[in-house]
Amino acid sequence: MKNQNGKVVGFELSSQDPEKAAAFYSSVFGWEVAEPQWDYWAVSTGQGDGMSGGLGKGPHDHPHGTRIQIEVDSIEKTISSAKENGAMVVRHKMEFDDFSLAYLVDPTGVGIGLIEKK
Repeated sequence: MKNQNGKVVGFELSSQDPEKAAAFYSSVFGWEVAEPQWDYWAVSTGQGDGMSGGLGKGPHDHPHGTRIQIEVDSIEKTISSAKENGAMVVRHKMEFDDFSLAYLVDPTGVGIGLIEKK
């Protein structure tokens, strides 16, 4: 089996009005938007081959925009390598029930999320 380290597994849309964003994407594209949990609305973009993601109220360091989520084998190792290559850590590893999550900004200013499944 091929190593899955680096696979894009989701997206986040940050908005200062996530309820309005949820209504827009649901109405225009038919996305299914779940009830919010932790100020985050999970999104399903389609059955089968559609990528899942979410909408959330953007924090001060990412108030609006899109961030991809990349699955990695080890958040710690990835952060170390990313920092060596010019990235900045925005949020260190956070623990959730089924996964861990961290946020980086690459050397060009693009925000990304790192997902490590448990």
